[in-house]
Amino acid sequence: MKRIRSAQHDSRAYVAGLLLAVLAAPAAALDLKTSDGAWTFSLDGNVNVHYIFSSCQSRSNAVTIEGGLTCTGTASGSSVSNIGNGLLPAAFTFGVSTTQDGIDLSAHLGLYPGIATNDGGSPNLQSGNGPTNSALGTTGLDVRQVYMTFGNKEMGTFTLGRNIGLFGADVILNDMTLPGVGAPGSAAGASPSNTTLGGIGFGYIYTDWLAQIDYTTPDISGFNLTVGIFDPVNSLTDAATPAGKSAPGFHAKATYTMPIVQGTKLYLSAALLSQKQNFNTSATTSYSYTGTGIDVFARLDITDLELIAYYYHGDGLGTTALFNLGSLGAGLNADQTRTSDGFLAQATYKLGQLKLGVNYGESRLDQASGEVNPGLLSKNKKLTAGLYYSLTKNLTLLAEYSDVKSDSQSIGGNSANTFNVGAFLGF
Repeated sequence: MKRIRSAQHDSRAYVAGLLLAVLAAPAAALDLKTSDGAWTFSLDGNVNVHYIFSSCQSRSNAVTIEGGLTCTGTASGSSVSNIGNGLLPAAFTFGVSTTQDGIDLSAHLGLYPGIATNDGGSPNLQSGNGPTNSALGTTGLDVRQVYMTFGNKEMGTFTLGRNIGLFGADVILNDMTLPGVGAPGSAAGASPSNTTLGGIGFGYIYTDWLAQIDYTTPDISGFNLTVGIFDPVNSLTDAATPAGKSAPGFHAKATYTMPIVQGTKLYLSAALLSQKQNFNTSATTSYSYTGTGIDVFARLDITDLELIAYYYHGDGLGTTALFNLGSLGAGLNADQTRTSDGFLAQATYKLGQLKLGVNYGESRLDQASGEVNPGLLSKNKKLTAGLYYSLTKNLTLLAEYSDVKSDSQSIGGNSANTFNVGAFLGF
């Protein structure tokens, strides 16, 4: 997810310490050393809480859109209030590191609890066995991160374990709504999960947390390349039975950082992902297709002004999440995959302890060749304006307003808006 810890009053700095451990062990809020100084133990984390109010598309003129992310009203009304986490759950991440025989070694564990009452066990996927967000419930614990690294400046670094992916990582880690809410997702309903959407599905696909083995080259005049394999994930929407994959997924990412003049810096990256899907439609028949994605990201820092641009394109990859609506999912040929693309543009400016920000994103999905599906998503789009005030070095107070729209292929669309206020404490 991830570059982000450099500004004292940038609220994203505290979040990046939790997520960007994919690149290197971050400087921790707490460091403890063994008596001989050989091992260092570290702790980072955050707690964030927000009041979220959503005004949804009225029930009387809402349309049903497969893949749409705009909330719609019910018979009881179109307004929804919630108190919960934002795009991030709370987090407590633990690390241990040492250097042996000239090689830097580290291991990391990330625990991500939420505050939503969730009887489903998972912080994001409910069980469906009865009501959630009810009395006598508890919250979920998300153990999304456990990995190790070894290497040094000369040999590069190997990363092995469960960690954030490469495709779509830079954009979410630089999304100004990371410490906030952005699009409400399930927070605009009766059974909120522990996280909102932020900009997920509105300009980028969620990078996700993947079991992976990666290698990152040494820094070469600001240039780095990471290549690796990851445990292949099943489609969220294909109706057939998933089969075991004969090969892992593949991903790679190139980054380049270029200082221009004092206070001005340009960061560029490009990532790609490829993975085959295999399904059994019966004991004797099967089908498969390959999902691919590529993205490009740019960030320009000019003193207190920060500009971000991002674009992605996918084939068979889908929208919002990896392999969500990426194909017809009906056992047809590989040419029945859907293409998708999207972009996000963002500008933020700091005035002392106050940061002003605005971003706009779109995620688009095309029908497969020959497909006629009027209710399929055509486009999810969102505009967010936010205020982020650093009350102290570690405590940020914030307010956001988001306007969200979803369009179908041909039966119309829905629109809604969300306002949220809250606090983000990073340590």
